[in-house]
Amino acid sequence: MKNKKHYTVKLALWTWSWVATLAIATFGPKFIWDDHVFLTVFAILVNLGNGILMILANKNLFNCLDELQRKIQLEALGITLGLAVIAGLSFSLLDQTNLITFDAEIGFLVGFIGITYMIALLINRKRYL
Repeated sequence: MKNKKHYTVKLALWTWSWVATLAIATFGPKFIWDDHVFLTVFAILVNLGNGILMILANKNLFNCLDELQRKIQLEALGITLGLAVIAGLSFSLLDQTNLITFDAEIGFLVGFIGITYMIALLINRKRYL
């Protein structure tokens, strides 16, 4: 249990670090360093590195889970991946064929993924626990 808490905290820290570096890479060129190419590329590379470290922290957390917890997580991930591909491609097609009046931005898909994962986790936890 102590290991699980330790790995959960590490994952949370890497996730927030990744979110912070994503915000810096997104808004820095416009509001901080006036489109300086080197700083923009550097910020993106730092964000990429943080993303990789976040993935490794997630892997470490999964490795300390018991079989039932892994099953719950993996089923939620599988459902989320399938729905993200189907919904993302459908959303993109709606944009390409001009059936929606706004652009299909990646942020909508990221939000959909987060919501889908949380709902799938809640359903799986209720089903198995």
